[in-house]
Amino acid sequence: MCLGFPGKIISIDGDNFAIIDISGTRREVSLDIVDEDVSIGDYVICHAGYAIHKIDEALAVEKLDFLKEIIENEIY
Repeated sequence: MCLGFPGKIISIDGDNFAIIDISGTRREVSLDIVDEDVSIGDYVICHAGYAIHKIDEALAVEKLDFLKEIIENEIY
């Protein structure tokens, strides 16, 4: 099973890479395959080092809360 995680873009460099924040953890991701233009402050679903889909903040927060609940309650 593959999981994508929502992350907030906190910086973008000229080489089409971004730094995202996922609940306090920062990761570098490629913006090469994201489905639309993104800016600092946008949320994206990320998988395997790639931003793949832009999502709105409310949905991102909902998904992060759900993932946190799974981890805290060991529902897996």
